[in-house]
Amino acid sequence: MGKGAGRRRANTTTGRACPCGSGRAYADCCAPAHGGDSPAATAEALMRSRFSAFALGDSGYLLRSWHSSTRPASLDLDPGQRWTRLEIVDTERGGLLDAAGTVTFHAHYRAAGRPGTVTEHSRFVREDGRWFYLDGDQT
Repeated sequence: MGKGAGRRRANTTTGRACPCGSGRAYADCCAPAHGGDSPAATAEALMRSRFSAFALGDSGYLLRSWHSSTRPASLDLDPGQRWTRLEIVDTERGGLLDAAGTVTFHAHYRAAGRPGTVTEHSRFVREDGRWFYLDGDQT
């Protein structure tokens, strides 16, 4: 999701809704993961925090939450692409006691004034108690 030119800094205003669509305030949802204070507890929570990082332009978090075996050397986010909404379609495993899991989602965006959607079936692994994005198949 979101390779392209440019980079934006995350805006961490505490009172606004989290971009992941959880219905919670950003400060109580994805911000602790982004700041390194509290890692995502499940594969779905990591997916949500990664979507929020795309929405906020936080490429550093995206790289830190990407498994070392598949992580690119760098990640440039497209400043003209605005991630607007996340829909979780399905999750398999990825819970508190699992070592792996998958999340299928629709990520909605706007680019050049036009809407778009990325659908991906993402794989996650847990190592040393932390979840990492491994890879995904876009459909």
